[in-house]
Amino acid sequence: MTRGRGGDWWVRRLAPLAAVAVLATGCAQFDDQPAGDFRPNPTLGAGPEVTPQLPTPPTAPPEPGSPSSPAPSATPAPCTDPDPAVVATCLDPTAGLAKLPGEDGALVAERRTGRLLRVAPEKAPVELARVPVDGAADGGLLDVALSPSYAQDRLIYLYTTTATDNRVVRIAVGDSPKPVLVGIPKGPLHNAGSLAFDAKGNLLVATGDAGQPAAAADPASLAGKLLRVTPAGAPAPGNATPTSPVVASGLNEPGGVCTDGVTGSSWLTDRGATVDRLRPVSATGAVGEQVWTWPDRPGVAGCAAVQGRVSVAVTTGAGLHVLSIGGNGSVTAPPEVLVPGRYGQLYGADVGADGVVWAGTVNKTTGAAGPTDDRVVRIQPPAGQGGASSV
Repeated sequence: MTRGRGGDWWVRRLAPLAAVAVLATGCAQFDDQPAGDFRPNPTLGAGPEVTPQLPTPPTAPPEPGSPSSPAPSATPAPCTDPDPAVVATCLDPTAGLAKLPGEDGALVAERRTGRLLRVAPEKAPVELARVPVDGAADGGLLDVALSPSYAQDRLIYLYTTTATDNRVVRIAVGDSPKPVLVGIPKGPLHNAGSLAFDAKGNLLVATGDAGQPAAAADPASLAGKLLRVTPAGAPAPGNATPTSPVVASGLNEPGGVCTDGVTGSSWLTDRGATVDRLRPVSATGAVGEQVWTWPDRPGVAGCAAVQGRVSVAVTTGAGLHVLSIGGNGSVTAPPEVLVPGRYGQLYGADVGADGVVWAGTVNKTTGAAGPTDDRVVRIQPPAGQGGASSV
């Protein structure tokens, strides 16, 4: 086959160039060292290693109530007491107190206002009644006692000061007071009175001398006496004088009268002219010789008796004195003082079947009240004496 002239010409022109390219490839040499400003590519790991840093995301605030969240700064509500033994707060000065049977509550009297309140843990006080009283000096609504058949009749007995006398009245919630015993002398001081039912269901009434010591010795006066009457107010069977309610004379300023529901023994506290004292009361109302005295006069007030122990609230002594009674009726050792100074001045007292004493304070009377006074508190008995622990 014959080629055309044009195709041979391109072959002859390209041959010299191909030879030059082969020669150049075989003779070329390169220096390994960089020249001029040239720098080799960086090698991973050569020199200090720089770790990339990612931006930190913003931290979300802690959820409320989580362990890391700050505790809220709450201001306690007025009249809130942190002490778990406190049952009621911000009362007017209290007086008598009666533990309600079969429930975790009590009735407490406000002396100056005449209010009768039901108090219970973690509940607001409930006003059951308000009776007219003369709350001047040391008078007013002074004590409260439950009828022996309270579970059936719901009757409540009160010792009150009126414009003309001191008296005992009976009341049912929602009804007006009914007089039981009237004409007890009233005075500028020593109007104190106390109530308790004895083991036979008769009402014991301790009266002050109304500031007239001579009246306490006068058999014709009801001042400065221990009276024993039926629930209707008549002289009780077995009184020394069948026609008289008087069973003992010579009281000065009685603080409390109480009956041991287990042993049936009754007791009386009295603030005497020279000493405070605890005296036994017989089954017929006769008052025996003092079994304990307080020469320092701490201001004995209400008492509560159970299982051979008598707990006595004291005012200026600021505590609860617990006395153990022996088989012969004598005090076996000096009183054990519970809650000294913790709640200030105590006045009314009563005790439940569990041995826990309920007591009311009277700190507003002296002007030394705390922010939650006056209060009702519960006090555990000494260890091994009907309660879990001493307080």
